Amino acid sequence: MTAQPEKKTQQRGMRVVALGGGTGLSALLRGLKHHVVRRQEPTPTAKRPISDLAAIVTVTDDGGSSGRLRRENRILPPGDIRNCMVALANDEALLSHLFQYRFHAGRGLTGHNFGNLFLAALTHVTGDFAEAVRVSSKVLAIRGRIFPSTVANVTLEATLENGKRVHGETAISASRVPIRRLHLNPRRVRPVPEAIEAIRHADLILLGPGSLYTSILPNLLIPEIAQAITRSKAPRVYIANLMTQPGETTGYSLSEHLNAIERHVPKRMVDIVVANRKNISPEVARRYKKEGAERVVADLAALQELRVRVILDSLLEEHGVIRHDSDRLARLLLEEFLASR
Repeated sequence: MTAQPEKKTQQRGMRVVALGGGTGLSALLRGLKHHVVRRQEPTPTAKRPISDLAAIVTVTDDGGSSGRLRRENRILPPGDIRNCMVALANDEALLSHLFQYRFHAGRGLTGHNFGNLFLAALTHVTGDFAEAVRVSSKVLAIRGRIFPSTVANVTLEATLENGKRVHGETAISASRVPIRRLHLNPRRVRPVPEAIEAIRHADLILLGPGSLYTSILPNLLIPEIAQAITRSKAPRVYIANLMTQPGETTGYSLSEHLNAIERHVPKRMVDIVVANRKNISPEVARRYKKEGAERVVADLAALQELRVRVILDSLLEEHGVIRHDSDRLARLLLEEFLASR
């Protein structure tokens, strides 16, 4: 009997979950999407090692177009999810520009994004916000999956250091008094089941970048999401913001960002932090300082006491404003964590 040649075990691609909101999460997704296996390439490769990319997005926004649609149409705020869909779109050309188009005239239309209106209309047609997100994602042919953290109508509530309570994401962001504690209202809401499943099967879990109190923590305040992350054996990585945020994190070092997370979740959440080491040009730094924002300092001694691994790299892009270098950040994450699987 002739021995059969041994079959090579097919390499399974990485399953990556990213949690957050705002422009930070969409910037991260924009870099990662280039490494996601395309439909016509079902087998992971060295160039495209990610087999599944899932974004879990906070739904507490109450300002701008999203806030208006939330109040007038009783739907979840679509803005952050719209930004993530565009970031993950296979082609960021015409359809993506259409989803980002903002009306500048028209009674009732001024200030609204087309994508927000599209999601609002689909929510009413399907009767389900999560289903509207799924259908919209198909329209844009996104490379990944997007889930709201919950489909419950939640708002943020902050207790400030002076004892005052502030309600709503917009009011919390506008406050200049340090935040002592953050809550969801209602306190206990159910997560989207697919989001929990994505976390349970993840090979890499990413928190941030994004506003600490209004983009990252709202996801972690949902008990089942926090529990799924703390129970995971996957690397749990916090991607540090480049700058502090006036009011929310004024004067915060990197370790103080992590301490804030630890105050709000029952168990250890972060194993590794990724932060920028590239200097900011003096002119741009002065402009940000006038607005109350400064560079987030990676205080290595304090981080060592927190027993987290620190990865520093040049992750900064300057184009009048400061942003993460999406492509470099994505490559760094894959180089660091692909080999450890």
